[in-house]
Amino acid sequence: MTTEELRSRNWFGPKTLDGFMHRAYLRAEGFSDLVFDGRPVIGIANSWSELTNCNAHLRQVAEAVKRGVWSAGGFPLEFPTISLGEILMKPTTMLFRNLMAMDVEECIRAYPLDAVVLLSGCDKTTPAMLMGAISADVPALMVTGGPMLRGNWRAEELGSGTDARRLWAERRAGRLSEEDLCEVEACLSRSTGHCMVMGTASTMAALAETLGMALPENAAIPAPDSRRLALAELAGRRAVEMARAGGPRPSEILTAEAFDNAIRADMAIGGSTNAIVHLVAIAGRAGVPLPLRRFDELSRTTPLLVNLKPSGKYLMEDFFYAGGLPAVLKELLPLLHGDARSVNGRTLADNVRDARCWNEDVIRPLGVPLASEGGTVILFGNLCPDGAVLKQSAASPHLLTHRGRAVVFENQADIARRIDDPSLPIDETSVLVLKHVGPKGAPGMPEWGAAPIPTRLLQRGVKDMVRISDARMSGTSYGTVILHVAPESAVGGPLALVRDGDPIELDVPGRRLTLRVEEAELGRRRLAWTPPPPHFTSGYGRIFLDHVLQANEGCDFDVLRGRRPVRREEGGGPDRL
Repeated sequence: MTTEELRSRNWFGPKTLDGFMHRAYLRAEGFSDLVFDGRPVIGIANSWSELTNCNAHLRQVAEAVKRGVWSAGGFPLEFPTISLGEILMKPTTMLFRNLMAMDVEECIRAYPLDAVVLLSGCDKTTPAMLMGAISADVPALMVTGGPMLRGNWRAEELGSGTDARRLWAERRAGRLSEEDLCEVEACLSRSTGHCMVMGTASTMAALAETLGMALPENAAIPAPDSRRLALAELAGRRAVEMARAGGPRPSEILTAEAFDNAIRADMAIGGSTNAIVHLVAIAGRAGVPLPLRRFDELSRTTPLLVNLKPSGKYLMEDFFYAGGLPAVLKELLPLLHGDARSVNGRTLADNVRDARCWNEDVIRPLGVPLASEGGTVILFGNLCPDGAVLKQSAASPHLLTHRGRAVVFENQADIARRIDDPSLPIDETSVLVLKHVGPKGAPGMPEWGAAPIPTRLLQRGVKDMVRISDARMSGTSYGTVILHVAPESAVGGPLALVRDGDPIELDVPGRRLTLRVEEAELGRRRLAWTPPPPHFTSGYGRIFLDHVLQANEGCDFDVLRGRRPVRREEGGGPDRL
């Protein structure tokens, strides 16, 4: 690409009033006229925020990217985006993922950028930024913030999220003191960076790398490790090369084969159940059909290789030291499309050919897996005609085939109020059903699916029960938890018809979830069902309710699916739709 073909020249090249003002106003920031000499402009989309602890170090990462851009002859310009912090945002960051994707897309579209580096970290920031960048289809690559350091408590290594939930359950059961819990609180999360288990943030970083949208080794370098900054600098250099070459663009990388690779990687690493809804949304932006059945097809033939919490025993630091994602992808190469392209200009096979595994208890060889199937399965049946998901690698084996009677809660407030009621007729064989916590019902499909087990059962040693909802759960969670039931109860899906005492049958080997109630009775219940009132009548909430798709379609907005690539207009004007 010649200098005159760079998109940014539409803003800075013309000897017109517009060009004069674009240059003059940017020089107010102290730049000399040398930055307007035709060098590529590289946007750095930064989701830094003090309200998002996972992303709180991204200012330093952005400076490393800038070093790379300057050294390669580019002109870096950092700009902020919405930041979604899973821990603090209520009711859930998932309510705002699509809003962040819109923010990223429209900034890329409206500003004079020849390429963009996406800085993400916490769960939804990674898919949101990818979704926005894909729709705009300007050359882009991602740098995630990396996992935080492992927690340590009394010589025990702790994983944020996973062990927080385990120890909280111990406190509810009376086996942990308040003083003990205070100690844990102080040392559970001891650095910036995202959760250091194979939760959603770690999973999405791994899938961004597998898809080819991040440089090799991006996924697992710990946030405080200097190698994270070195990789960010390389990303800045590579962004300049991509700008000058005019690509590769996301549309040239995100093919059906790339998504197959990402699904297999997700299954092999024991990735978060949230990865499914995000991958479907990302594929929808890329124009690649990705039905839920494709996930199950590939899960059945992809072994579980990575021994990380919540499915195993290690943490992300151990994963990085063992070889990280490149070592996993090298093991998986016989099952992958090795000729899939990456942002560094090489194929996936080329990127991982020299990778080595340094600890086979953390990353198992393909022939000696932890399990013969992938971590997540897709269920169908009359209770979830459009699908549901379950993380079998983090479930209890004795519950994977189970029949029990439903104990129904109408919403999150209902379960919070009644779960420890001594009169509640519930035991370890019961199936806990939580309604109205899906995309429209909650709203936003919060991480409420791993519902609490009654305290009296915890005290008797019960550690797991079958739980069903149209919600999500944190990728750091564990248990026999059926999620993303579609259609959701708030729109009249079969989950809305379940009543206390109804027999429910779970058959994970057969991939079935069945409500054992006669169809005639369900028909009568359906006629009596009335939809709940909407949560919002105006504002962004109204837009969300009017346009959000169901979980099996990725929960994107119907009007945002597909690419809307920017284009250069003649006459030196800025890009427009």
